[in-house]
Amino acid sequence: MDFRFTEDQLSIQSIARDFAQKRIVPVAAELDAKGEFPLENIREMGQLGLMGIEVPHEYGGAGMDPVAYVLAMIEIAAADAATATIMSVNNSLFCNGILKHGNEEQKQKYVRAIATGEAIGAYALTEPQSGSDASAMHTRATKNANGDWVINGKKSWITSGPVARYIVLFAISTPGIGAKGVSAFIVDTQLPGFHAGKSEPKLGIRASATCEIEFTDYVLPKENLLGDEGKGFSIAMGVLDAGRIGIASQAVGIARAAYEATLQWSRDRKAFGVPIGTFQMTQSKIADMKCKLDAATLLTLRAAWTKGETEKHGGRFGTEAAVAKLTASEAAMWISHQAVQIHGGMGYSKEMPLERYFRDAKITEIYEGTSEIQRMVIARAETGLR
Repeated sequence: MDFRFTEDQLSIQSIARDFAQKRIVPVAAELDAKGEFPLENIREMGQLGLMGIEVPHEYGGAGMDPVAYVLAMIEIAAADAATATIMSVNNSLFCNGILKHGNEEQKQKYVRAIATGEAIGAYALTEPQSGSDASAMHTRATKNANGDWVINGKKSWITSGPVARYIVLFAISTPGIGAKGVSAFIVDTQLPGFHAGKSEPKLGIRASATCEIEFTDYVLPKENLLGDEGKGFSIAMGVLDAGRIGIASQAVGIARAAYEATLQWSRDRKAFGVPIGTFQMTQSKIADMKCKLDAATLLTLRAAWTKGETEKHGGRFGTEAAVAKLTASEAAMWISHQAVQIHGGMGYSKEMPLERYFRDAKITEIYEGTSEIQRMVIARAETGLR
């Protein structure tokens, strides 16, 4: 792994940082309080190339690599984790899946729209009764006389569900054979039979819209099958590997923001006549925060670099992605917790962003594979046992 970033990587990082500080930071607290989707900012991020960083130029993207994506994601997440969530879904789950498994027509029509910010994408795998056990889904896709797909069922916890134009959907196309009967589809939410429920009232990432979606005799053209029939589950799991790098990046951004705020506070806040940063207990916490943040950052960059290498030469990066996601998400939770503690009463107040970092950090331990699932993925890869 080369620790020197390229000119292109540093350029997209700079673009993301500049946009985050000028456009996202000033409105982050207000959007969080209102639970308001940052549509205008998302559109502008698409125009800047941030909604399709790894998407080739011919499909409307920035044409960069996974490391560039991580660097940009960290900058956006440090400003607002909710905006980073939307960015992650568009980049990692929607565009990545279609780029890997879609045909040319699908890439031109659906990837371009999302990468340029013209439309919002979503990813629908989870159902009310199936979270970590994704193969236990009930949503059905059956063929009609014309060979088109008729979809019925519900999906839950769909990030950007209320505002998405296109969704990568997973449904049972051949019942009775478990994961081998799952297929993937590209859904247009403007067709009849689609319904988005109310937005979920979440603890954190409140400016990202999340809802349940329902399909009632929804007819999807046969050309909207993504990849081969019956290959949906393997597509979903492969896409989640990439998605975990995005969430690790988000967690690093949250952790960095909490850490940097704590450093400044430890210098400025005085107790007993001296800065609290001179107290050994504060110094101990800061040292541990720094170590966890650096470890999370480097493991996330390693996962991104490995993903880039596997795309060139073949191979897998699932273990590296799981290690990064587990380490970064738990670091974000721990660091934001300690940040609130060091800030004392002000850390608990909405006058400062620490309590938002703390609330936002928790979801990184849950979505796109809980910490428990990451440990299982890592242990299975290490032992060879299932």
